[in-house]
Amino acid sequence: MYTPLIMAAKHLVLVAGNIGAGKTSLVTQLGDRLGWRTGFETVETNPYLGKFYADMRSWAFHLQVFLLAQRSQLHLEAYRDPSSAILDRSIYEDYYIFARALHSLGNLSPEDLETYSRVYELVIASLPQPDLLIMLKAPVPALLGRIQARGREMEAGITAEYLGLLDGYYDEWLRSFDLCPVLTISSGDLDYVNDEAHLDIVIKTIEDKLSGRDELIFDE
Repeated sequence: MYTPLIMAAKHLVLVAGNIGAGKTSLVTQLGDRLGWRTGFETVETNPYLGKFYADMRSWAFHLQVFLLAQRSQLHLEAYRDPSSAILDRSIYEDYYIFARALHSLGNLSPEDLETYSRVYELVIASLPQPDLLIMLKAPVPALLGRIQARGREMEAGITAEYLGLLDGYYDEWLRSFDLCPVLTISSGDLDYVNDEAHLDIVIKTIEDKLSGRDELIFDE
């Protein structure tokens, strides 16, 4: 088992990536191994999610505002905690990926997108910057296979076309993202849940990035 050298310092790390990329699994594994605080989106306390899936056009704006508030609270709590923290999904994806995708699909009006954007910018301006953004990448067929394998009812309607749309927004967003260093990991061939050696590789790479050494991108 690899023993990290600098993980005792306080860090705020965010994990981003498309649906099915492996964010929750990675956050869970790193939290357990490193003793870091973890943060996850709580589906059970979301009063809009069920309504949104039943009628996306009517409830998209409400859902996005709720998620923005929830994620900003998680971000602040993680930053204020004396221990290091790693969060499942970044607040930045709320606007640059999902709000824009909802607008593109006709579920968020131009007026609602503009209003949401203004609120988002005010919230983001008040948040401390993270120390590292981990971006998990996987091919769309792999994403779709993982989504189908976990069998969540609310994800039953996710298509390859939708995942491809999100992928395009992710690529565009990362080209201009400059709030912190970015570590891109291709998760297609990495099994950090069942293979400890793979998790060791990820931890070593995160350590290198946090210490300012060159980024390593895992190829599929």
